[in-house]
Amino acid sequence: MTKTILVTGASRGIGAQTALLASNQGYKVCINYRHEAKAAQAVVEQIKSQGGEAFAVQADIADEASVMALFHTIDQHWGALTALVNNAGILETQMRLENMSADRLHRIFNTNVIGSMLCCREAVKRMSTSHGGHGGAIVNVSSAAALLGSPNEYVDYATSKGAIDTLTRGLAKEVAEESIRVNAVRPGFIYTDMHADGGEPGRVERVKEFVPMKRGGEPKEVAEAILWLLSDQASYTTGSFIDVTGGR
Repeated sequence: MTKTILVTGASRGIGAQTALLASNQGYKVCINYRHEAKAAQAVVEQIKSQGGEAFAVQADIADEASVMALFHTIDQHWGALTALVNNAGILETQMRLENMSADRLHRIFNTNVIGSMLCCREAVKRMSTSHGGHGGAIVNVSSAAALLGSPNEYVDYATSKGAIDTLTRGLAKEVAEESIRVNAVRPGFIYTDMHADGGEPGRVERVKEFVPMKRGGEPKEVAEAILWLLSDQASYTTGSFIDVTGGR
């Protein structure tokens, strides 16, 4: 059966590396992005240059209509979806909870939690044997912050990732009999552009001494874990987590 995958937030970082690795493993890849069309298209072109198939679709996963249009586009382009990687997520400037506005909290949760849930919903409708699908696999990108809390920096982001952990456990049990596996990875301090979004581009260099391995992680190291969870080698694994944290 043809393997098709949607990777949200795939124009950079972990998402881009996941898309590239998925293509190398035989997937046709839909690269979702919110703003960075040029970067997303560069990933598409890299996949095509290596003999793979890919296309990019703009969609803000915080918006339900946008999510539904994204999945409809995949339906028209390839038909059956066999894998979903919920990678898209945002964080904002480092601060304590006491200084966070309600608008900020809504932005974080609308994308990181509700957006991921909407993508899971649409994927289940297409993959579930109870809907006439052939099964599939979902990997949610959580964070070590879900366990550590990110005090004084990103309590809101950490809380949203805690919700992703709960989503992973609950949905895995909900669809286990419908040939869908749901797992998650929890990245630690990874060298990505996302840290700049929080106001500290060099954050990994500052905190890497707190990591037992004394270094930050690379996006490809997270992507490798994601692709294993999607693979047949993980056929009896659902509702589980891989911490890609260097031992932290």
